[in-house]
Amino acid sequence: MTGSARETHVGIDVSKRALGVCVLPGASAFGEAGAPRGESFVAANDQEGVDGTLPRLAKPGGSPKLVVMEATGRCERLAATSIAAAGISAAVINPRQARGFAEAMGRPAETDGMDAFVLARLAEAIEPEASATPDGDAAASRGVLARRRQPVEMLVSEGERLRMAPKALAKRIRAHVGRLGKEIGRTGSDLDGAIEDNAAFKASESLPRGVPGVGRALSRALLAELPELGEVTHRRPCALVGAAPFNRDSGQRSGRRGAWGGRAPARAALYMGALAATRHNPAIKEFYQRLLDAGKPKKVALVACMGRPLSILDALMRDRSIWRCPHALTP
Repeated sequence: MTGSARETHVGIDVSKRALGVCVLPGASAFGEAGAPRGESFVAANDQEGVDGTLPRLAKPGGSPKLVVMEATGRCERLAATSIAAAGISAAVINPRQARGFAEAMGRPAETDGMDAFVLARLAEAIEPEASATPDGDAAASRGVLARRRQPVEMLVSEGERLRMAPKALAKRIRAHVGRLGKEIGRTGSDLDGAIEDNAAFKASESLPRGVPGVGRALSRALLAELPELGEVTHRRPCALVGAAPFNRDSGQRSGRRGAWGGRAPARAALYMGALAATRHNPAIKEFYQRLLDAGKPKKVALVACMGRPLSILDALMRDRSIWRCPHALTP
């Protein structure tokens, strides 16, 4: 959909230290010889830079209709949350979508300015759905969860090194393992405190816990990494975590479907939750075994099981209700 002359669309190319911004004034986005029109500028990717950028996004017609930026390994989070807090719709898209759009335009993105222009044109032409942005408390909890994952991953690596380490190094590795364990405990306490201090987040965290196979780690990971839960269609959460299979068909050729992309932290937590559910939840266990009996590979069957509890959790969060009907999990 192309915006009217009064509507503006913004593309922001995000890097670790800078924001390349392009503001297009609506449908007339090209000047002579196809040259892009509109305002382009660069700002620092920090709070001061973002605060200075917000007033420059508005044109005489008002605030932009949509701001689009790529997901860039959390570097986009400050800009996205600040723009959403200012009441402006912001969409964080997969970089693959932006590259495909640039190639379709015949404009390979090579510079920050051109990247921002491509994103602004994408916002104008496609108008992707605005992303759900967590509030300050949820963002803080997400940061604590991310911090907790880091020493956990290091602990796993150190455990593998300890198995193969000579005696001269084993003592030092054990000491490091002990320090990592303490750090994990501290971050867990920080997360408990953050949840206790926020009544809304505490209530949301308790809802999924009644579903068989959903523990504290999974419920917290989904709430922090998947703020859209309960606010989108029932198929959308699976796509957001990378658990939804996509077709690869062309003409008479029927390709093998595959799941890819999505939010890795939420997917990892959901994978472990589904693994536990196949052992302890009778309905999921039966569904999992049925897929195996049909010849599905174990990982394919497990990914299929990931969608079951996620659909239930999405419904619970949408209706703000507690889990009451175990038979509802039966396929």
